[in-house]
Amino acid sequence: MNSSYSYRIYTTVSALPDQWDRIADGNIFLTKLYLDVLEKSGPENMVGHFIGIFDGMDLTGVAIAQFLDLNSMESFGNRDKCLKTMVRNFVFRNFASQVLFIGNNMLTGQNAYAFAQRTDHAAALGALKMATAELHQIYKAQGKKIHLTTYKDFDANEADTFRIPQFSDTYRFSTQPNMILEIDDSWHSEQDYINAISKKYRDQYKRARKKAAGITKKKLSLDEIASSQDTIYNLYLHVAKHAPFNSFFLAKNHFRVFKQNLKESFLFYGYFEEEQLVGFSTLIKNGTTMETYFLGYDETVQREKMLYLNMLYDMIAYSINKGFKKIIFARTALEIKSSVGAEPVEMFGFIVHANPILNRYVGKIFDYVEPKTVWQQRHPFKISEPLSSSVPGES
Repeated sequence: MNSSYSYRIYTTVSALPDQWDRIADGNIFLTKLYLDVLEKSGPENMVGHFIGIFDGMDLTGVAIAQFLDLNSMESFGNRDKCLKTMVRNFVFRNFASQVLFIGNNMLTGQNAYAFAQRTDHAAALGALKMATAELHQIYKAQGKKIHLTTYKDFDANEADTFRIPQFSDTYRFSTQPNMILEIDDSWHSEQDYINAISKKYRDQYKRARKKAAGITKKKLSLDEIASSQDTIYNLYLHVAKHAPFNSFFLAKNHFRVFKQNLKESFLFYGYFEEEQLVGFSTLIKNGTTMETYFLGYDETVQREKMLYLNMLYDMIAYSINKGFKKIIFARTALEIKSSVGAEPVEMFGFIVHANPILNRYVGKIFDYVEPKTVWQQRHPFKISEPLSSSVPGES
């Protein structure tokens, strides 16, 4: 490893080097404006750290780390009540409840670090590994033992860069895929997208739009987000608590702070029925990529109006109209996202347990911690499916 590479750990955004954003350029989720959102409105059980990688005196890399204490969570997820879930939660609390993420546990994709163009990647990753060791010592001094250290989320090519001696003790795992819709160059309007999908999925589109009669959509301003904060949070919490697994809950002021900091790079859309807010979706502009973020809805309205599916179509329409190249739909609801054209991209991570003996079995521990999802991929553009197949999201 290049011995001139070193690191420095920061606990506040105000302390970050002036050149930080220059290195982070190209990924909004590593910029000071976004990191300030986390500092001001991050989950209560999450503590953020920022890592600068230096080549001599020059900043050559930036990274984010998050410490999560899962013992403070009221619930890991209320949807599943089976024996395996109870076993998983027991294992999690006793062997994996205090976790250090190198990356962003609130997002999907490679938002862990960015390096300057001429950076020696192996040397920079080696410095990053040393920074995680120091974070372990910092928390140990506070009486907190980090069980697991996880580096996330990387595609296959990015994951291969971790094939260096410093990471020989880590277990490489594959988690749920990142659902990504590549926007065809020939699409210039929503109608172009509709024309590109097969009849079955055009019928799905028409049915969803017809079901949404009586629902109005509005882009909310900062003041409107602030004034509706309690309703917004309740809608978010309904969806979050019904997820199969949770490692955090957003702070109530999260969306307000997000809008305040990122302004027009953060879009908040409210869905109304008879002037009552019944759902919302959020989008983040990240260069030529549109990133979907958290959403919420009233379950009764969602089922009656196919609200979630309509939100997906609205996201696609906006992204096409504004010239974005792709949409990151992230994890969860894999089948319905594939029904609108998103393709799964396999993502990898690396995990290591602090206990050397348990680290030999970290793969088995991971199998209990990570919920498995069985789903059927849909192919609206190319592969015609049997007419008898049900359309996801119709229930």
